[in-house]
Amino acid sequence: MHAVVIGAGFSGLSTAAYLAKSGYKVTVLEKHDGPGGRARQWCADGYTFDMGPSWYWMPDVFETFFSHFGKKPSDYYQLERLDPSYSIFFEEGPMSIPANMDEMEALFDRVEPGSAKRLRAFLQDAAYKYEVGINDLVRKPSRSLFEFADARLLKGILSLDLLSNIRSSIKKVVKNPQLQQLLEFPVLFLGATPSNTPALYSLMNYADMALGTWYPQGGMYAVVEAFYALAKEQGAQFAFQQEVSGFAYNQGRITHVLMGDKELACDLVVASADYAHVDQKILAPGYRKYSASYWEKRKMAPSSFLYYIGLDKPIPGIEHHTLFFDAPFDAHADAIYTHPRWPEKPLFYLSAASKTDPKAAPEGGEALVILIPTAPGLKDTDEVLELYFQLVADRIQQHVGMDIRQHIVLKRTYAYRDFVKDYHAHQGNAYGLANTLDQTAIFKPSIKGKLKNLYYAGQLTVPGPGVPPCIISGEVVALEIQKEYPLST
Repeated sequence: MHAVVIGAGFSGLSTAAYLAKSGYKVTVLEKHDGPGGRARQWCADGYTFDMGPSWYWMPDVFETFFSHFGKKPSDYYQLERLDPSYSIFFEEGPMSIPANMDEMEALFDRVEPGSAKRLRAFLQDAAYKYEVGINDLVRKPSRSLFEFADARLLKGILSLDLLSNIRSSIKKVVKNPQLQQLLEFPVLFLGATPSNTPALYSLMNYADMALGTWYPQGGMYAVVEAFYALAKEQGAQFAFQQEVSGFAYNQGRITHVLMGDKELACDLVVASADYAHVDQKILAPGYRKYSASYWEKRKMAPSSFLYYIGLDKPIPGIEHHTLFFDAPFDAHADAIYTHPRWPEKPLFYLSAASKTDPKAAPEGGEALVILIPTAPGLKDTDEVLELYFQLVADRIQQHVGMDIRQHIVLKRTYAYRDFVKDYHAHQGNAYGLANTLDQTAIFKPSIKGKLKNLYYAGQLTVPGPGVPPCIISGEVVALEIQKEYPLST
């Protein structure tokens, strides 16, 4: 039985590996010239940049994935736990976030006496949510409410605080604004404000503080290469520079995948490309799962301004991961979620992989990625991108005393138009759907298409955005296919 997977991002690579291991003939079609999707790599003039994900969190998810194939991450790449995990620049100055939990509690007590005990209880509760959420909830295909009817999961769901928001939970732990922002930070990956994110997602605080921030030598692209190698070891085949343009149909099934004037016969299709694009632009109208208005009403996670910068000297005072929270969070959030506009004084993130990995930059140089979250759907211009680069360069100089503009030898920008052009990203989003309560589990776009043999994987379906959820997505869809299209023995 021939399964065609569209897209070689993490969800597509995961799907391909699981299906190939189970005996399906698997062909992965990828628009670009190599694997990775949004996790591609860009190299130029001796500098190397992860173009997309740069945080390696939830190492247990990666370990579980490789274990299904009798492998370990260390068979493919080497991990280093970062310490400090990251740093944050507040208006009052920097704060380093230690990897050691005793040091973390000491930090909390130093900033707000007595808060360490409350943090410990908060993280114990978050650990429980992580166990139920990652091992039970997110591994459901979410095609029916009955999937959640077993006693253990029902008991767990009732304890997950789905109806309260994480901001209110955090305010019970700490009163200090800096510590509140530190605890709110991980949910920024989820695409919604803390006041609109279920308290369930304190599980991200457990992932951050207990499980840690890691770096795979060679960057996140080393993980892409590992998934790609493993999928090929299972027998999956790959065809690059093959953009899917349509399908041929017969009796409610896809019979061929079309790539311009070429076609490929298939028994099954898993679309791990942008769900909205496949649903609205590639499928014939009668076979679409959702309407155009459905997609327009989805709450999308932010888009981003990205700057890939090569410097001719190291930047001082910066960790591998550095967050600039030296501006009001709620004002930036309002510009993203409530009244979409270019932010007046944005928060931003800076990655300097060369602090950990000397191969990321030439000797004596520094490789930086700067990311500014922006509202989805706002069409950028070169002038807007340059305006915001100047703004963040000023802020960096204020904090570390170095004007990076005087040391740039390489610069590339990436924003809304690039996400649309390269990934057909709905509204130019960078992170998929916002993880609000009304877009969780069965309320997400379905893993199963309207056609009998069409499935979906990736950040716009269950379980959601982020590298670990996309890895799990591939496992979930592969298991559904094995149930509905079992191979004859």
